[in-house]
Amino acid sequence: MAIDPICGMTVKEDTSFKVRKNGQEHYFCSSHCKEKFLSAAQVTENIKQSSSAKLTYTCPMHPEIRQDHPGDCPKCGMHLEPFNLTGEENEDQQETRSLSRKFWIGLTLAVPLVLLVVGEMILALRIESVIPRRLIPFIQFVLATPIVLWTGWMFFVKGWQSVVNKSLNMFTLIALGVGAAYGYSAIVTFFPHIFPEPLKRMGKIDLYFEAAAVITVLIILGQLLEAKARSQTGQAIKALLGLAAKNAHLVSNGEEKEVPIDSIQKGDILRVRPGEKIPLDGVIIEGKSSVDESMISGEPMPVEKNTGDRVIGATVNQTGTFMMRTEKVGAETLLSQIVHMVAEAQRSRAPIQKLADTISGYFVPIVVLISVLTFIVWANWGPDPKLAYAIVNAIAVLIIACPCALGLATPMSIMVGVGRGAQAGILIKNAEAIEKSEKITHVLTDKTGTLTEGKPKVTACIPDKGWNEQFLLSVAASIEQSSEHPLARAIIDYAKEKNVKIEFVQDFESVTGGGIKGNLRGQIIILGKQKFIEDQKIHLPDNLRKESVQLQEKAQTVVWVAVDQKIVGIIGISDPIKKTAPQAIQALHKMGIKVIMLTGDNHKTAEAIAKELGIDDVRAELEPKTKQEIVKQFKSDGAVVMMAGDGINDAPALAQAEVGVAMGTGTDVAIESAGITLVKGDLNGIVKALSLSRGVMKNIRQNLFFAFIYNILGVPIAAGVLYPFFGILLSPIIAGAAMAFSSVNVVGNSLRLKGIEL
Repeated sequence: MAIDPICGMTVKEDTSFKVRKNGQEHYFCSSHCKEKFLSAAQVTENIKQSSSAKLTYTCPMHPEIRQDHPGDCPKCGMHLEPFNLTGEENEDQQETRSLSRKFWIGLTLAVPLVLLVVGEMILALRIESVIPRRLIPFIQFVLATPIVLWTGWMFFVKGWQSVVNKSLNMFTLIALGVGAAYGYSAIVTFFPHIFPEPLKRMGKIDLYFEAAAVITVLIILGQLLEAKARSQTGQAIKALLGLAAKNAHLVSNGEEKEVPIDSIQKGDILRVRPGEKIPLDGVIIEGKSSVDESMISGEPMPVEKNTGDRVIGATVNQTGTFMMRTEKVGAETLLSQIVHMVAEAQRSRAPIQKLADTISGYFVPIVVLISVLTFIVWANWGPDPKLAYAIVNAIAVLIIACPCALGLATPMSIMVGVGRGAQAGILIKNAEAIEKSEKITHVLTDKTGTLTEGKPKVTACIPDKGWNEQFLLSVAASIEQSSEHPLARAIIDYAKEKNVKIEFVQDFESVTGGGIKGNLRGQIIILGKQKFIEDQKIHLPDNLRKESVQLQEKAQTVVWVAVDQKIVGIIGISDPIKKTAPQAIQALHKMGIKVIMLTGDNHKTAEAIAKELGIDDVRAELEPKTKQEIVKQFKSDGAVVMMAGDGINDAPALAQAEVGVAMGTGTDVAIESAGITLVKGDLNGIVKALSLSRGVMKNIRQNLFFAFIYNILGVPIAAGVLYPFFGILLSPIIAGAAMAFSSVNVVGNSLRLKGIEL
């Protein structure tokens, strides 16, 4: 006797269903299980081969850069990212941990270094009474060296790569500025006698160890924040994968067994019970039910499913039990296709080209050239000692050009702007979303949960002649309390709001796709769609027929209620428009932005809501892939697109758009796919986000001005252009002060964003 490894049944050792693999014999109850075992073994082998294959690493800013090992981009110096998803999380975590360790160690050493320098400058601290004056430079050297040469070594590597690859960038300036400040200070510490007396202040030459150390730590912090932002890009895919069912009820040879979803094959028969996720894509072969497909279609109303209808994996079965035949597994399922679309859209979205990098492309070679020319001029035509003056002035040029303020210009504005947005209920994932929001020309928005509440509510209650609303609601809510249909909950909640009495109903009967029946105090209550009521041979009053048509034209679902074969009235149920939606759309129009609705709902409902809100265009009955294609089309036509949505069906379009905006009341998938999340799900948040982005970008440009104005004015003075006329030289200490002052201006200007009106 043996155990079937697939279904767990006890089987005889029948050689017709035997397989020998890895030195072991396996016996099966049927050829079906034998084939499934072989298929599973092959899948396992493929996974092993896939996991052992080398990853491809690429630069998010320069996709043409690819290599088979991690490293930095030779063009811009950015950290390369895995092209495929396997192992991506580990790579991101390793980079983040490494940068975090370097930052905290650097900060720990920089604090006493700065205190030591401050102690020297402030005589009241009398630091020299504690530490001999001749030892102070050496202590500064000991503290600064690990910061510059260990935590900041990658900047020198990237700076060298930028020179080798003839692609000068921010890291070129960082390497030159930090290297110049540290190298000059080290030479002064060990060889002070080579410098002329005029350079000495109070008997000593100024050192810049603290400038090199602080600049390094600040830039490490910026790199750490950037790495953490990048590591979040895979969260949308993880959230998508988390939606899938983990197990399924496999029915084989008349027996039912719970098995892992990975073991299901095409053609397998599965049983799905109420409340369960549908395991995979397939078709119903027995039974009927209503299925919540809002995660795919965005439509809040459940979809009635009968024999022969198709069902989608990860959607939720609601009322009935049914048997289904699996038709798609693995990468073929709709959920897997959506995962692929989100991943591809995130990959193809090029990170923002910061204005600072563009300016640096011109600024870096100019500064280097000026520094070299300064050295040459002073070394040949300067006063004695020529070499000392040449070194000091050339270094002064590099120090004043060191991008401390430039490094703060963007992150400070982003940091304050993101905090201000959070106060207004706008969560911004990264700087890219802020910068691209400034240029938005089209807002594409989902309907359900974005423009509307996303939850069915009673919006009309019309009794027939001779009846009142109180009685109509009481009868409807009483019979609906036994129903599992989502519309039932809307009627019950509305009845409770009106303090209507809800009673117990006997002989309850539900007719899937039609309506319900029951006995209330001896009266036969029938509730359902118009066709269902007509099938019961109940006369429909003409006045209510007209009211019903008008409600349907307003995108409302109409429920008819009858007592003892007589119509009592009708109830209109719809997904109501959010109160803030009209105001938000008007504000967007004033900003010169067009609004287009993309929805999986039917044309009639979509057009009714679009007309009421004054939306520019509407596209209805869309699949997730179609939404994404529409976003691509708008982008190819030159539009800068912002997509707003709240469901899994919106995730690919959110990822494809320049800026995705998710409602905080929506799914985790939508939130992770979007660059901006509106906590309250209020569409006015889009208007606020656009206003915030414009304010932040204006602030960044002002910061860049402050970052460069001192360089533009200070570099020529540091080079010595005023010396022949006025005898003025900009010593490295003054250059450092100018650099620090520009940083103070940048920080102060950024803090003004705290008061921006949204």
